[in-house]
Amino acid sequence: MNLACHVRKMLLVPFMLAAVGAHVKLFAAETSKPVLLYSRYFNAAGETRYLPDGTFKDVLTRLREHFDVRVNTLPLTRENLSGVNVALIANPSDNAVGTNPPPPHVSPRDIDALTRFVEAGGGLIVMGNQENHNLEVEDLNKLPTRFGLSFTNLYTDAKKLVLPKETPVLGGLRWAYYTGNLVEIAPAHPPKPRALVNNDLSQKPLKGTRDQKGALLAIAEPGRGRVAVVTDSGWISNDALSGKGIGDVAIHDHDNFEIFRRLVAWAAGQK
Repeated sequence: MNLACHVRKMLLVPFMLAAVGAHVKLFAAETSKPVLLYSRYFNAAGETRYLPDGTFKDVLTRLREHFDVRVNTLPLTRENLSGVNVALIANPSDNAVGTNPPPPHVSPRDIDALTRFVEAGGGLIVMGNQENHNLEVEDLNKLPTRFGLSFTNLYTDAKKLVLPKETPVLGGLRWAYYTGNLVEIAPAHPPKPRALVNNDLSQKPLKGTRDQKGALLAIAEPGRGRVAVVTDSGWISNDALSGKGIGDVAIHDHDNFEIFRRLVAWAAGQK
């Protein structure tokens, strides 16, 4: 090899390395996933409902195909929410379990941190439940109230809801709904709170008589972020997803996982 050819090859090396580096960065950007944090901060120690390695294991495992799923019990501070796209809070506890210390209730500091998180572009999903599930509502409600949404003490019993095709995000899907408390909406609130799923009274509960008119799943868009408030937590549990059912009610042929996947994607700002 003559000297001129060697020099030309040496001059090409930086450009080749730059091209490889650009390809690696592009590939990393294309394969990165939005981060979903399942926060157990407000769940009492010893509370077995909706554990990430228990009744929520299946849904979190399946979500990992689409999201970077993380779980912790850390306070929802600005530092601990850094890098998170969507925070999930499910069935926050009211009372201590056994001899464990009492769980933290939602505080003004938590509300301020989560409000800043959402307004800066984060997503927040808050899921309530039916009564007798150690669910704390009074302090919790101070959080979604910031966005024009709140839980009530009006309940609808388990039913299979076929969602209208024109429903944004979830149109045409079948929701196996396992009892929860209605979401009240303050329509004049700045974050544009609105119902995503209203209870369809023409579709009757499979067992039980409670059937309230109103929203079972509502959303809001404060700042650059997105908030979803859902009246039930059990609808994405292992037994609900499998069709085994909860208690003595089993709902088959549903789209619960796809509904939740789309809800998380929406909260993360994805199409």
